Amino acid sequence: MRILVAEKIAVEGLNLLEDSGYDVDVRLNLSPQELIDIIPSYEALIVRSATQVTRDVITAGADLKIIGRAGVGIDNIDIDAATEHGVIVCNAPTSNIIATAEYTMGLMQAIARRIPQANTSMKGGKWERSRFVGSELYGKTLAIFGLGRIGGLVAERAAAFGMKLVGYDPYCSPERAAHLGVTLYDTLWDILPVADFISIHLPKSPETMGMFGAEQFAIMKDGVYIINTARGGIIDLESLADFIAAGKIGGAAIDVFDKEPCFESPLHEFDNVIVTPHLAASTREAQNRAGLQIAEYVSLGLEGRMVPTAVNVAQTPPEVMEAVGPYIGACQMTGTVIAQLLREGLSSLDMEVRGPLAAYDVHVLATACLRAIFAASSDDPVNFVNADYIAEQRGVQVRVTKDPQPLDYANSVKFVARAGEQVVDIACTLGGPNAEPRIVSIFGYDLDLIPSKNVMILFYDDVPGRLGTIGTILGDAGINIATMELGNSCRSNRVNSDGIACVLMNTDQPVPPQVQQRIAAAIKLQDSYYIHL
Repeated sequence: MRILVAEKIAVEGLNLLEDSGYDVDVRLNLSPQELIDIIPSYEALIVRSATQVTRDVITAGADLKIIGRAGVGIDNIDIDAATEHGVIVCNAPTSNIIATAEYTMGLMQAIARRIPQANTSMKGGKWERSRFVGSELYGKTLAIFGLGRIGGLVAERAAAFGMKLVGYDPYCSPERAAHLGVTLYDTLWDILPVADFISIHLPKSPETMGMFGAEQFAIMKDGVYIINTARGGIIDLESLADFIAAGKIGGAAIDVFDKEPCFESPLHEFDNVIVTPHLAASTREAQNRAGLQIAEYVSLGLEGRMVPTAVNVAQTPPEVMEAVGPYIGACQMTGTVIAQLLREGLSSLDMEVRGPLAAYDVHVLATACLRAIFAASSDDPVNFVNADYIAEQRGVQVRVTKDPQPLDYANSVKFVARAGEQVVDIACTLGGPNAEPRIVSIFGYDLDLIPSKNVMILFYDDVPGRLGTIGTILGDAGINIATMELGNSCRSNRVNSDGIACVLMNTDQPVPPQVQQRIAAAIKLQDSYYIHL
Protein backbone atom coordinates (compact mmCIF):
# COMPACT_ATOMS: atom_id res chain seq x y z
CA MET A 1 0.00 0.00 0.00
CA ARG A 2 1.10 3.57 -0.68
CA ILE A 3 1.20 6.35 1.90
CA LEU A 4 1.42 10.04 0.99
CA VAL A 5 3.15 12.23 3.58
CA ALA A 6 2.20 15.79 2.68
CA GLU A 7 4.00 17.56 5.56
CA LYS A 8 7.21 17.00 7.45
CA ILE A 9 7.09 14.38 10.21
CA ALA A 10 9.76 12.70 12.30
CA VAL A 11 12.23 10.49 10.44
CA GLU A 12 11.47 7.75 12.99
CA GLY A 13 7.87 7.76 11.80
CA LEU A 14 8.86 7.44 8.16
CA ASN A 15 11.24 4.61 9.02
CA LEU A 16 8.52 2.76 10.94
CA LEU A 17 6.21 2.86 7.92
CA GLU A 18 8.92 1.80 5.48
CA ASP A 19 10.06 -1.02 7.77
CA SER A 20 6.43 -2.21 7.86
CA GLY A 21 6.55 -2.67 4.10
CA TYR A 22 4.65 0.42 2.96
CA ASP A 23 5.60 2.55 -0.03
CA VAL A 24 6.07 5.99 1.56
CA ASP A 25 6.07 9.05 -0.68
CA VAL A 26 7.01 12.40 0.91
CA ARG A 27 5.61 15.28 -1.15
CA LEU A 28 5.80 18.63 0.63
CA ASN A 29 4.23 22.00 -0.25
CA LEU A 30 1.57 20.56 -2.54
CA SER A 31 -1.01 22.99 -3.85
CA PRO A 32 -4.67 22.07 -3.28
CA GLN A 33 -5.03 21.01 -6.91
CA GLU A 34 -1.81 19.01 -6.88
CA LEU A 35 -3.05 17.10 -3.83
CA ILE A 36 -6.35 16.32 -5.56
CA ASP A 37 -4.50 15.18 -8.67
CA ILE A 38 -2.19 12.69 -6.94
CA ILE A 39 -4.32 11.41 -4.03
CA PRO A 40 -6.07 8.67 -6.12
CA SER A 41 -2.80 6.71 -6.05
CA TYR A 42 -2.66 6.40 -2.25
CA GLU A 43 -4.32 4.36 0.49
CA ALA A 44 -3.23 6.66 3.33
CA LEU A 45 -2.51 10.36 3.80
CA ILE A 46 -0.50 11.94 6.63
CA VAL A 47 -0.68 15.69 7.26
CA ARG A 48 -0.03 18.23 9.98
CA SER A 49 -2.01 21.46 10.27
CA ALA A 50 -1.20 23.30 7.03
CA THR A 51 -2.64 20.87 4.49
CA GLN A 52 -6.38 21.26 3.97
CA VAL A 53 -7.94 17.83 3.47
CA THR A 54 -11.19 18.97 1.87
CA ARG A 55 -14.18 17.05 0.61
CA ASP A 56 -12.75 17.31 -2.89
CA VAL A 57 -9.52 15.69 -1.75
CA ILE A 58 -11.34 12.88 0.04
CA THR A 59 -13.70 12.29 -2.88
CA ALA A 60 -10.74 12.10 -5.25
CA GLY A 61 -8.99 9.59 -2.99
CA ALA A 62 -11.04 6.62 -4.07
CA ASP A 63 -8.63 4.16 -2.42
CA LEU A 64 -8.10 6.14 0.79
CA LYS A 65 -8.50 4.07 3.95
CA ILE A 66 -7.07 6.38 6.59
CA ILE A 67 -6.00 9.99 7.12
CA GLY A 68 -3.53 10.69 9.91
CA ARG A 69 -3.00 14.08 11.55
CA ALA A 70 0.44 14.32 13.17
CA GLY A 71 -0.80 16.39 16.09
CA VAL A 72 -3.96 17.03 18.08
CA GLY A 73 -6.31 19.35 16.20
CA ILE A 74 -8.21 18.06 13.18
CA ASP A 75 -9.86 21.28 11.99
CA ASN A 76 -8.10 21.02 8.63
CA ILE A 77 -9.77 17.69 7.78
CA ASP A 78 -13.37 17.35 6.56
CA ILE A 79 -14.47 14.68 9.05
CA ASP A 80 -18.00 14.40 7.63
CA ALA A 81 -16.70 13.74 4.13
CA ALA A 82 -14.23 11.15 5.46
CA THR A 83 -17.00 9.40 7.37
CA GLU A 84 -19.29 9.33 4.35
CA HIS A 85 -16.52 7.72 2.31
CA GLY A 86 -15.59 5.23 5.02
CA VAL A 87 -12.18 6.80 5.63
CA ILE A 88 -10.75 6.62 9.15
CA VAL A 89 -9.40 9.90 10.52
CA CYS A 90 -6.98 9.70 13.45
CA ASN A 91 -4.67 12.01 15.35
CA ALA A 92 -1.90 11.91 17.98
CA PRO A 93 -3.54 13.42 21.07
CA THR A 94 -0.94 12.24 23.59
CA SER A 95 2.06 13.55 21.68
CA ASN A 96 2.13 16.90 23.49
CA ILE A 97 1.13 16.02 27.05
CA ILE A 98 4.66 16.04 28.46
CA ALA A 99 5.47 19.32 26.72
CA THR A 100 2.31 20.93 28.10
CA ALA A 101 2.90 19.68 31.65
CA GLU A 102 6.48 20.95 31.62
CA TYR A 103 5.41 24.31 30.19
CA THR A 104 2.81 24.62 32.95
CA MET A 105 5.49 24.14 35.59
CA GLY A 106 7.71 26.63 33.79
CA LEU A 107 4.98 29.26 33.82
CA MET A 108 4.28 28.55 37.48
CA GLN A 109 7.90 29.25 38.40
CA ALA A 110 8.10 32.24 36.07
CA ILE A 111 5.17 34.08 37.66
CA ALA A 112 6.13 33.12 41.21
CA ARG A 113 9.76 34.28 40.81
CA ARG A 114 9.00 37.12 38.33
CA ILE A 115 11.63 35.81 35.93
CA PRO A 116 10.45 37.56 32.73
CA GLN A 117 10.20 40.91 34.51
CA ALA A 118 13.71 40.58 35.98
CA ASN A 119 15.08 39.65 32.56
CA THR A 120 13.47 42.69 30.94
CA SER A 121 14.75 44.97 33.72
CA MET A 122 18.33 43.76 33.48
CA LYS A 123 18.39 44.02 29.69
CA GLY A 124 17.24 47.59 30.21
CA GLY A 125 20.46 48.30 32.06
CA LYS A 126 19.12 47.97 35.61
CA TRP A 127 20.10 45.85 38.65
CA GLU A 128 16.95 45.64 40.80
CA ARG A 129 17.35 42.68 43.15
CA SER A 130 14.99 44.01 45.81
CA ARG A 131 12.24 44.70 43.30
CA PHE A 132 11.88 41.08 42.18
CA VAL A 133 11.53 39.15 45.43
CA GLY A 134 9.40 36.13 44.55
CA SER A 135 7.56 33.22 46.16
CA GLU A 136 8.61 29.58 46.55
CA LEU A 137 6.51 26.68 45.31
CA TYR A 138 7.51 24.54 48.27
CA GLY A 139 4.70 24.10 50.80
CA LYS A 140 2.19 26.00 48.66
CA THR A 141 -1.19 24.52 47.76
CA LEU A 142 -1.72 23.84 44.05
CA ALA A 143 -5.30 23.35 42.88
CA ILE A 144 -5.42 21.37 39.64
CA PHE A 145 -8.64 21.67 37.66
CA GLY A 146 -8.87 18.61 35.43
CA LEU A 147 -6.93 15.47 36.39
CA GLY A 148 -6.67 13.90 32.96
CA ARG A 149 -3.38 13.02 31.34
CA ILE A 150 -1.87 16.51 31.47
CA GLY A 151 -3.29 17.36 34.89
CA GLY A 152 -1.90 14.09 36.23
CA LEU A 153 1.58 14.86 34.88
CA VAL A 154 1.44 18.32 36.44
CA ALA A 155 0.51 16.72 39.78
CA GLU A 156 3.52 14.40 39.59
CA ARG A 157 5.89 17.26 38.81
CA ALA A 158 4.42 19.62 41.39
CA ALA A 159 4.79 16.93 44.07
CA ALA A 160 8.53 16.93 43.38
CA PHE A 161 8.56 20.63 44.35
CA GLY A 162 6.96 19.78 47.69
CA MET A 163 3.61 21.37 46.85
CA LYS A 164 0.35 20.34 48.53
CA LEU A 165 -1.96 18.99 45.84
CA VAL A 166 -5.73 19.44 45.70
CA GLY A 167 -7.94 18.89 42.70
CA TYR A 168 -11.36 19.33 41.14
CA ASP A 169 -12.53 16.86 38.51
CA PRO A 170 -16.02 15.27 38.70
CA TYR A 171 -14.83 12.47 36.43
CA CYS A 172 -11.70 11.52 38.34
CA SER A 173 -12.05 8.45 40.53
CA PRO A 174 -10.92 8.61 44.17
CA GLU A 175 -8.44 5.82 43.39
CA ARG A 176 -6.73 7.83 40.64
CA ALA A 177 -6.62 10.96 42.80
CA ALA A 178 -5.08 8.99 45.66
CA HIS A 179 -2.49 7.52 43.30
CA LEU A 180 -1.54 11.06 42.23
CA GLY A 181 -1.44 12.27 45.82
CA VAL A 182 -4.27 14.72 45.15
CA THR A 183 -7.04 15.53 47.63
CA LEU A 184 -10.28 15.78 45.63
CA TYR A 185 -12.84 18.49 46.32
CA ASP A 186 -16.49 18.12 45.37
CA THR A 187 -17.25 21.73 44.49
CA LEU A 188 -15.55 24.74 42.98
CA TRP A 189 -16.55 26.85 45.95
CA ASP A 190 -14.77 24.62 48.45
CA ILE A 191 -11.47 24.35 46.62
CA LEU A 192 -10.91 27.92 45.44
CA PRO A 193 -10.32 29.52 48.87
CA VAL A 194 -7.50 27.10 49.77
CA ALA A 195 -5.34 27.45 46.64
CA ASP A 196 -2.09 29.43 46.40
CA PHE A 197 -1.71 28.38 42.75
CA ILE A 198 -4.41 27.31 40.27
CA SER A 199 -3.59 25.33 37.14
CA ILE A 200 -6.31 24.67 34.56
CA HIS A 201 -6.40 21.51 32.44
CA LEU A 202 -10.08 21.27 31.53
CA PRO A 203 -11.67 20.52 28.15
CA LYS A 204 -13.59 23.19 26.29
CA SER A 205 -17.30 22.59 26.86
CA PRO A 206 -20.48 24.53 27.68
CA GLU A 207 -19.87 23.73 31.35
CA THR A 208 -16.29 25.02 31.42
CA MET A 209 -16.64 28.13 29.27
CA GLY A 210 -16.52 31.14 31.60
CA MET A 211 -16.01 28.82 34.55
CA PHE A 212 -13.68 31.32 36.22
CA GLY A 213 -15.26 34.76 36.56
CA ALA A 214 -15.89 37.49 39.10
CA GLU A 215 -17.74 35.24 41.60
CA GLN A 216 -14.92 32.70 41.58
CA PHE A 217 -12.11 35.28 41.78
CA ALA A 218 -13.82 36.95 44.75
CA ILE A 219 -13.52 33.87 46.99
CA MET A 220 -9.94 33.00 46.04
CA LYS A 221 -7.07 33.48 48.46
CA ASP A 222 -5.41 36.88 48.27
CA GLY A 223 -2.34 36.79 46.04
CA VAL A 224 -3.26 33.56 44.23
CA TYR A 225 -1.49 32.78 40.95
CA ILE A 226 -3.47 31.38 37.98
CA ILE A 227 -2.06 29.39 35.04
CA ASN A 228 -4.07 28.34 31.97
CA THR A 229 -2.51 26.11 29.32
CA ALA A 230 -5.80 24.34 28.48
CA ARG A 231 -8.31 26.26 26.36
CA GLY A 232 -9.21 29.88 25.84
CA GLY A 233 -12.58 31.05 27.15
CA ILE A 234 -12.47 29.07 30.40
CA ILE A 235 -11.32 32.24 32.17
CA ASP A 236 -13.20 35.53 31.86
CA LEU A 237 -10.19 37.72 31.04
CA GLU A 238 -12.03 41.00 31.65
CA SER A 239 -12.88 39.94 35.20
CA LEU A 240 -9.40 38.55 35.73
CA ALA A 241 -7.92 41.90 34.72
CA ASP A 242 -10.17 43.70 37.22
CA PHE A 243 -9.06 41.48 40.10
CA ILE A 244 -5.39 41.75 39.13
CA ALA A 245 -5.71 45.53 39.03
CA ALA A 246 -7.32 45.45 42.49
CA GLY A 247 -4.44 43.35 43.86
CA LYS A 248 -6.63 40.33 44.68
CA ILE A 249 -4.90 38.09 42.12
CA GLY A 250 -1.12 37.97 42.56
CA GLY A 251 -0.37 37.10 38.95
CA ALA A 252 -1.37 34.99 35.97
CA ALA A 253 0.21 33.09 33.10
CA ILE A 254 -2.07 32.64 30.09
CA ASP A 255 -1.06 30.59 27.03
CA VAL A 256 -4.47 30.18 25.36
CA PHE A 257 -7.10 32.61 24.22
CA ASP A 258 -10.70 32.42 23.04
CA LYS A 259 -9.75 33.93 19.68
CA GLU A 260 -6.31 33.21 18.27
CA PRO A 261 -4.04 34.74 17.15
CA CYS A 262 -4.49 37.24 19.99
CA PHE A 263 -2.68 40.55 19.57
CA GLU A 264 -4.28 42.39 22.48
CA SER A 265 -6.20 41.52 25.60
CA PRO A 266 -7.14 43.09 28.95
CA LEU A 267 -4.06 41.35 30.41
CA HIS A 268 -1.40 42.79 28.13
CA GLU A 269 -0.93 45.90 30.27
CA PHE A 270 -0.03 44.12 33.51
CA ASP A 271 3.57 43.59 34.60
CA ASN A 272 2.62 40.59 36.75
CA VAL A 273 0.94 38.69 33.89
CA ILE A 274 2.74 36.44 31.40
CA VAL A 275 1.02 35.95 28.03
CA THR A 276 2.38 33.51 25.45
CA PRO A 277 1.14 32.55 21.95
CA HIS A 278 -0.17 29.02 22.57
CA LEU A 279 3.30 27.52 23.05
CA ALA A 280 2.63 24.76 25.59
CA ALA A 281 2.84 21.94 23.05
CA SER A 282 5.61 23.46 20.94
CA THR A 283 8.73 21.37 21.50
CA ARG A 284 10.87 19.44 19.06
CA GLU A 285 10.25 16.28 21.06
CA ALA A 286 6.48 16.70 20.94
CA GLN A 287 6.58 17.25 17.19
CA ASN A 288 8.73 14.16 16.72
CA ARG A 289 6.50 12.13 19.01
CA ALA A 290 3.48 13.17 16.96
CA GLY A 291 5.11 11.87 13.79
CA LEU A 292 6.00 8.54 15.35
CA GLN A 293 2.58 8.05 16.93
CA ILE A 294 0.68 8.87 13.76
CA ALA A 295 2.84 6.45 11.81
CA GLU A 296 1.90 3.70 14.28
CA TYR A 297 -1.81 4.51 14.04
CA VAL A 298 -1.84 4.73 10.25
CA SER A 299 -0.13 1.35 10.10
CA LEU A 300 -2.82 -0.11 12.39
CA GLY A 301 -5.56 1.34 10.20
CA LEU A 302 -4.10 -0.09 7.02
CA GLU A 303 -3.91 -3.49 8.72
CA GLY A 304 -7.63 -3.27 9.49
CA ARG A 305 -7.04 -3.13 13.26
CA MET A 306 -8.53 -0.83 15.90
CA VAL A 307 -7.07 2.66 15.73
CA PRO A 308 -7.16 4.01 19.31
CA THR A 309 -7.39 7.67 18.28
CA ALA A 310 -9.81 7.34 15.37
CA VAL A 311 -12.18 10.28 15.44
CA ASN A 312 -14.99 9.30 13.10
CA VAL A 313 -17.67 6.70 12.58
CA ALA A 314 -17.09 3.16 11.43
CA GLN A 315 -19.50 1.98 8.76
CA THR A 316 -22.51 -0.12 9.78
CA PRO A 317 -24.31 -2.52 7.39
CA PRO A 318 -27.16 -0.66 5.64
CA GLU A 319 -29.88 -3.07 6.79
CA VAL A 320 -28.81 -2.64 10.43
CA MET A 321 -28.47 1.11 10.13
CA GLU A 322 -31.96 1.41 8.64
CA ALA A 323 -33.51 -0.16 11.73
CA VAL A 324 -31.11 0.93 14.46
CA GLY A 325 -29.87 4.25 13.10
CA PRO A 326 -32.90 6.36 14.07
CA TYR A 327 -32.28 5.51 17.75
CA ILE A 328 -28.63 6.64 17.75
CA GLY A 329 -29.58 10.26 18.43
CA ALA A 330 -31.82 9.28 21.35
CA CYS A 331 -29.06 7.16 22.88
CA GLN A 332 -26.52 9.95 22.48
CA MET A 333 -28.95 12.36 24.13
CA THR A 334 -29.38 9.88 26.97
CA GLY A 335 -25.61 9.58 27.33
CA THR A 336 -25.30 13.36 27.57
CA VAL A 337 -27.89 13.36 30.36
CA ILE A 338 -26.15 10.48 32.16
CA ALA A 339 -22.82 12.31 31.99
CA GLN A 340 -24.35 15.24 33.87
CA LEU A 341 -26.13 13.02 36.40
CA LEU A 342 -23.01 11.05 37.35
CA ARG A 343 -20.92 12.50 40.14
CA GLU A 344 -17.94 10.21 39.51
CA GLY A 345 -16.33 8.52 36.55
CA LEU A 346 -18.34 5.76 34.85
CA SER A 347 -17.53 2.24 36.04
CA SER A 348 -20.16 0.18 34.17
CA LEU A 349 -22.98 0.58 31.66
CA ASP A 350 -25.85 -1.84 31.08
CA MET A 351 -28.14 -1.43 28.08
CA GLU A 352 -31.48 -3.21 27.71
CA VAL A 353 -33.27 -3.04 24.35
CA ARG A 354 -36.97 -3.97 24.30
CA GLY A 355 -39.21 -4.53 21.27
CA PRO A 356 -38.59 -5.52 17.61
CA LEU A 357 -35.36 -3.51 17.66
CA ALA A 358 -33.87 -6.34 19.72
CA ALA A 359 -33.69 -8.49 16.60
CA TYR A 360 -30.76 -6.43 15.30
CA ASP A 361 -27.15 -5.87 16.28
CA VAL A 362 -27.65 -2.92 18.63
CA HIS A 363 -24.11 -2.50 19.89
CA VAL A 364 -23.85 0.83 18.07
CA LEU A 365 -26.50 2.19 20.46
CA ALA A 366 -24.35 1.37 23.48
CA THR A 367 -21.43 2.98 21.67
CA ALA A 368 -23.52 6.09 21.04
CA CYS A 369 -24.28 6.40 24.75
CA LEU A 370 -20.65 5.80 25.71
CA ARG A 371 -19.51 8.38 23.19
CA ALA A 372 -21.69 11.06 24.76
CA ILE A 373 -20.66 10.15 28.31
CA PHE A 374 -16.94 10.21 27.55
CA ALA A 375 -17.14 13.32 25.35
CA ALA A 376 -18.40 15.28 28.35
CA SER A 377 -15.21 14.59 30.29
CA SER A 378 -12.56 14.55 27.56
CA ASP A 379 -10.82 17.24 25.59
CA ASP A 380 -9.94 14.71 22.92
CA PRO A 381 -12.36 13.74 20.14
CA VAL A 382 -14.62 10.85 21.16
CA ASN A 383 -16.74 9.05 18.58
CA PHE A 384 -18.13 5.73 17.45
CA VAL A 385 -14.77 4.34 16.47
CA ASN A 386 -12.89 5.00 19.69
CA ALA A 387 -15.66 5.09 22.35
CA ASP A 388 -15.50 1.33 22.91
CA TYR A 389 -11.73 1.48 23.09
CA ILE A 390 -11.86 4.25 25.70
CA ALA A 391 -14.32 2.16 27.75
CA GLU A 392 -11.93 -0.78 27.61
CA GLN A 393 -8.95 1.36 28.59
CA ARG A 394 -10.86 2.84 31.54
CA GLY A 395 -12.04 -0.56 32.71
CA VAL A 396 -15.72 0.24 32.11
CA GLN A 397 -17.84 -2.89 31.90
CA VAL A 398 -20.44 -2.73 29.12
CA ARG A 399 -23.27 -5.26 28.98
CA VAL A 400 -26.06 -5.49 26.41
CA THR A 401 -29.30 -7.45 26.82
CA LYS A 402 -32.19 -7.71 24.36
CA ASP A 403 -35.83 -8.71 24.76
CA PRO A 404 -38.24 -8.68 21.78
CA GLN A 405 -41.19 -8.21 24.17
CA PRO A 406 -41.98 -4.47 24.26
CA LEU A 407 -43.08 -2.54 27.34
CA ASP A 408 -45.16 0.65 26.98
CA TYR A 409 -43.54 1.61 23.67
CA ALA A 410 -42.89 -0.28 20.46
CA ASN A 411 -39.16 0.00 21.14
CA SER A 412 -37.27 1.34 24.12
CA VAL A 413 -33.64 1.47 25.21
CA LYS A 414 -32.80 1.56 28.90
CA PHE A 415 -29.37 2.38 30.30
CA VAL A 416 -28.15 1.69 33.83
CA ALA A 417 -24.91 3.55 34.54
CA ARG A 418 -22.85 2.99 37.66
CA ALA A 419 -20.18 5.23 39.10
CA GLY A 420 -18.92 4.03 42.47
CA GLU A 421 -22.03 3.59 44.63
CA GLN A 422 -24.17 5.85 42.44
CA VAL A 423 -26.63 4.21 40.03
CA VAL A 424 -28.36 6.15 37.27
CA ASP A 425 -31.08 4.48 35.22
CA ILE A 426 -32.78 6.19 32.30
CA ALA A 427 -34.77 4.94 29.31
CA CYS A 428 -35.40 6.56 25.95
CA THR A 429 -37.42 5.96 22.81
CA LEU A 430 -38.66 7.79 19.73
CA GLY A 431 -42.13 9.26 19.43
CA GLY A 432 -44.39 11.82 17.88
CA PRO A 433 -44.85 12.70 14.20
CA ASN A 434 -41.16 13.62 13.86
CA ALA A 435 -39.85 10.58 15.76
CA GLU A 436 -38.20 12.80 18.37
CA PRO A 437 -35.98 11.41 21.15
CA ARG A 438 -37.93 11.09 24.39
CA ILE A 439 -37.06 10.25 27.99
CA VAL A 440 -39.59 7.70 29.21
CA SER A 441 -38.18 6.82 32.63
CA ILE A 442 -35.55 8.09 35.02
CA PHE A 443 -34.48 6.78 38.44
CA GLY A 444 -37.42 4.37 38.39
CA TYR A 445 -40.04 7.04 37.58
CA ASP A 446 -42.14 6.62 34.44
CA LEU A 447 -42.77 9.75 32.39
CA ASP A 448 -42.68 10.99 28.79
CA LEU A 449 -40.63 14.08 28.02
CA ILE A 450 -39.04 15.45 24.86
CA PRO A 451 -36.01 17.17 26.43
CA SER A 452 -35.07 20.64 25.28
CA LYS A 453 -31.83 22.57 25.77
CA ASN A 454 -32.35 23.14 29.50
CA VAL A 455 -33.82 20.40 31.71
CA MET A 456 -34.44 20.66 35.44
CA ILE A 457 -34.94 17.43 37.43
CA LEU A 458 -36.27 17.81 40.97
CA PHE A 459 -37.06 15.32 43.73
CA TYR A 460 -39.05 16.63 46.69
CA ASP A 461 -41.57 15.68 49.38
CA ASP A 462 -44.92 15.22 47.66
CA VAL A 463 -47.12 17.75 49.43
CA PRO A 464 -49.57 20.28 47.95
CA GLY A 465 -48.26 23.59 46.61
CA ARG A 466 -44.75 22.54 45.71
CA LEU A 467 -45.19 22.99 41.94
CA GLY A 468 -46.73 26.39 42.48
CA THR A 469 -43.77 27.46 44.58
CA ILE A 470 -41.34 26.28 41.91
CA GLY A 471 -43.25 28.14 39.21
CA THR A 472 -43.34 31.33 41.25
CA ILE A 473 -39.59 31.29 41.90
CA LEU A 474 -38.83 30.65 38.24
CA GLY A 475 -41.29 33.32 37.16
CA ASP A 476 -39.73 35.88 39.50
CA ALA A 477 -36.38 35.08 37.88
CA GLY A 478 -37.80 35.54 34.37
CA ILE A 479 -37.46 31.85 33.54
CA ASN A 480 -40.28 30.26 31.55
CA ILE A 481 -41.31 26.62 31.98
CA ALA A 482 -41.76 25.26 28.45
CA THR A 483 -43.01 21.76 29.31
CA MET A 484 -43.24 19.64 32.44
CA GLU A 485 -43.68 15.97 33.34
CA LEU A 486 -44.47 14.42 36.71
CA GLY A 487 -42.87 11.02 37.13
CA ASN A 488 -44.73 7.94 38.30
CA SER A 489 -42.79 5.36 40.26
CA CYS A 490 -44.97 2.59 38.80
CA ARG A 491 -48.01 2.31 36.57
CA SER A 492 -50.52 2.53 39.41
CA ASN A 493 -48.94 5.06 41.78
CA ARG A 494 -48.35 8.75 41.20
CA VAL A 495 -45.37 9.06 43.53
CA ASN A 496 -42.68 6.91 44.97
CA SER A 497 -43.70 4.72 47.91
CA ASP A 498 -41.63 6.89 50.28
CA GLY A 499 -43.57 10.00 49.29
CA ILE A 500 -40.94 11.56 47.04
CA ALA A 501 -42.23 13.18 43.85
CA CYS A 502 -40.18 13.59 40.68
CA VAL A 503 -40.68 16.38 38.17
CA LEU A 504 -38.83 17.12 34.92
CA MET A 505 -39.12 20.59 33.44
CA ASN A 506 -37.90 22.05 30.17
CA THR A 507 -37.05 25.70 30.72
CA ASP A 508 -36.49 28.31 28.04
CA GLN A 509 -33.48 29.69 29.91
CA PRO A 510 -30.78 28.10 32.07
CA VAL A 511 -31.51 28.11 35.81
CA PRO A 512 -28.72 30.08 37.57
CA PRO A 513 -27.19 28.70 40.81
CA GLN A 514 -28.87 31.38 42.94
CA VAL A 515 -32.30 30.39 41.60
CA GLN A 516 -31.50 26.73 42.19
CA GLN A 517 -30.66 27.59 45.80
CA ARG A 518 -33.96 29.46 46.26
CA ILE A 519 -35.91 26.45 44.99
CA ALA A 520 -33.96 24.07 47.23
CA ALA A 521 -34.64 26.20 50.29
CA ALA A 522 -38.33 26.72 49.49
CA ILE A 523 -39.51 23.15 48.83
CA LYS A 524 -37.10 20.94 50.82
CA LEU A 525 -35.49 19.31 47.80
CA GLN A 526 -34.31 15.73 48.26
CA ASP A 527 -32.13 15.97 45.15
CA SER A 528 -31.85 18.01 41.97
CA TYR A 529 -30.07 18.07 38.62
CA TYR A 530 -29.77 20.76 35.97
CA ILE A 531 -29.06 19.37 32.53
CA HIS A 532 -27.79 21.29 29.50
CA LEU A 533 -28.25 19.62 26.11
